[in-house]
Amino acid sequence: MNASHASHAACASDDAHPAALAVVIPAHNEARDLPAALDAVRTAARHPALADLPVVTVVAADACTDATPALADRLGAAVVTLPGRNVGAARAAGVAHALHLLRTHGDRIWITTTDADSLVPPHWLAHQLHHARHGWQCIVGTVRPSRHPVLPAATVARHNAHYFAGRPSPSHLWCPPHVHGANLGVAARPYLAAGGFPALPHGEDRALVTALERGACRILRTDECPVRTSGRLDPRAPQGFGAFLQQLTLDIAPSADVPGHRSTGLAP
Repeated sequence: MNASHASHAACASDDAHPAALAVVIPAHNEARDLPAALDAVRTAARHPALADLPVVTVVAADACTDATPALADRLGAAVVTLPGRNVGAARAAGVAHALHLLRTHGDRIWITTTDADSLVPPHWLAHQLHHARHGWQCIVGTVRPSRHPVLPAATVARHNAHYFAGRPSPSHLWCPPHVHGANLGVAARPYLAAGGFPALPHGEDRALVTALERGACRILRTDECPVRTSGRLDPRAPQGFGAFLQQLTLDIAPSADVPGHRSTGLAP
């Protein structure tokens, strides 16, 4: 447990006893990467710590023009489709569908979100469940960029210098300031009380966590279980993690031919 949050002692509530888990994945034209993401989620759902707990995976197919919806369905995920190209609305719709599918469990549902270009580790859901059972109502995790043919080593080094700035030694005392929809978990009751994911084209994950903080939600920020996310430089989200890597690459080599470049200046 992160020592920075030891004062938020666990207390007895239904949030500490999840009866089901939901995994929500927004996806815009992700037919290439989605199978690996879903395979990683299936592996995490088979962890022994989740024995007898139902796990529902929902792919929110957001303005897709490729085979993403059909592929998600064929690979066993529930699918909800949206026309608007808005990641906040997609996450919200995915969560709403998951809560509907798991409605017999009331608000004893633990909601997790990741991304279609990300790979959760095998113990990801077990990690989330462990901390939920210790009274945490939201878990804000970290990410690591995966190797990618067009991701320069200098970009990774610069990303790491920024990302881990201020991390103490020993590192388990670190309270990461970052928020990623690729590695986020929240109990259903505080999620609904906070209004859920807002319909924003970017920053919906940070907006939700901010609303949870205002509601005095017990939030654990931890680097214990990072998620691998794509190091591609042609990101789907206009101002998300991939756009940040894209901008770092241009800052290092302004003449670089970076796919889909659009300056954002934003950190993840």
